[in-house]
Amino acid sequence: MNNSTYSAKSSDIQRKWYIIDASNKPLGRVAAEAAKLLRGKHKPTFTPNVDTGDHVIILNCKNVILTGKKLDQKIYRHHTGYIGNMKEISARSMLQNRPEKAMMLAVKGMLPKNRLGRQMIGKLRVYAGNEHEQQAQKPEIWEVK
Repeated sequence: MNNSTYSAKSSDIQRKWYIIDASNKPLGRVAAEAAKLLRGKHKPTFTPNVDTGDHVIILNCKNVILTGKKLDQKIYRHHTGYIGNMKEISARSMLQNRPEKAMMLAVKGMLPKNRLGRQMIGKLRVYAGNEHEQQAQKPEIWEVK
């Protein structure tokens, strides 16, 4: 009987491509599903310290919804690095002007905050509309529950 824990090696990893359609779905639910796929937690070969995840394409980010009063109360903040230059933008204007960035920030916040997380976010493609450029990779559709 073998009681050793399986640990994935970078040579054993098989990467697939998945499409998530975000239209009329909550932003956080779509982001959580994408983070799960990027991390590889849906695979039996998941290893926390190895990037075992797949590539993810998120379409129709402009049609994503925010529940409750988040559209008016949620504020995205970032600092430019100069004194007194903290920039704020509401979720409503972020979703109108740059829906891809709102989705990217939501997914990035659900990934590890280290070099492994930065490697995982590189496998994410986000589009505001229904068109994408990755047809050659033959992506499969992933249904968000």
